[in-house]
Amino acid sequence: MTADDIRRDSGSDVRRIFEKIAGYYDRMNFVMTLGRHEQWCREVAARVAPPVGGKLLDLATGTGVIALAAARKYPAATVTGIDFSEEMLSRARTKPGAGAVRWQVADAARLPFEDESFDGITEGYLLRNVDDLGEVLREQHRVLKPGGRLAVLETCPPSGPVKSAVEWALRKMVPLLGQIVARDRASYAYLGSTTLAFVSPQQIADILHELNFREIGWHKKFFGTNVILWATKSR
Repeated sequence: MTADDIRRDSGSDVRRIFEKIAGYYDRMNFVMTLGRHEQWCREVAARVAPPVGGKLLDLATGTGVIALAAARKYPAATVTGIDFSEEMLSRARTKPGAGAVRWQVADAARLPFEDESFDGITEGYLLRNVDDLGEVLREQHRVLKPGGRLAVLETCPPSGPVKSAVEWALRKMVPLLGQIVARDRASYAYLGSTTLAFVSPQQIADILHELNFREIGWHKKFFGTNVILWATKSR
């Protein structure tokens, strides 16, 4: 399967990509961010700040980096990490501290939780891989308690003076790194293309505002290629 084939498909094909790259996922994130990825995940976890004994949900948990950071930072909280890839979750379950997190296979577009179940929601690199951005964010709004916080780590389409250089890197260097590190050029060509085609932080903020979130903000990272966004559900 080529990157063009992947772009034409969705759903199960995207799931297969993440099943395929699970064994290299942490290593590639480290290489592509020059070691910054785990620090960003800790920043995302710090943004949700649940009450003592609160409940946190980490969406697209992957290998569990954000969920584990949240469990360490908030030991009195109940942390649930969900992902649609069983292979990713199998990697998460082997990590130190994994017993502090409830791991579950689930689809972010159809969350198996009741309304207003969680005090905080985190996620990493979910939104650019979904078919309906509004639907997924509505689900997050549904299961979040009033006053609960949302914190998102996502890639960001390049802009400004470095736009051309970053676009070149995403088109050429990311697939090359995928070939070298993971022996998988097509999957990382797809992941690079989703960054280039994704919406801006302002567009995400506009959707969040329409969904009745407030205190919305964001901070770009790493030459503007990544972004941390945050919002609070209105009471």
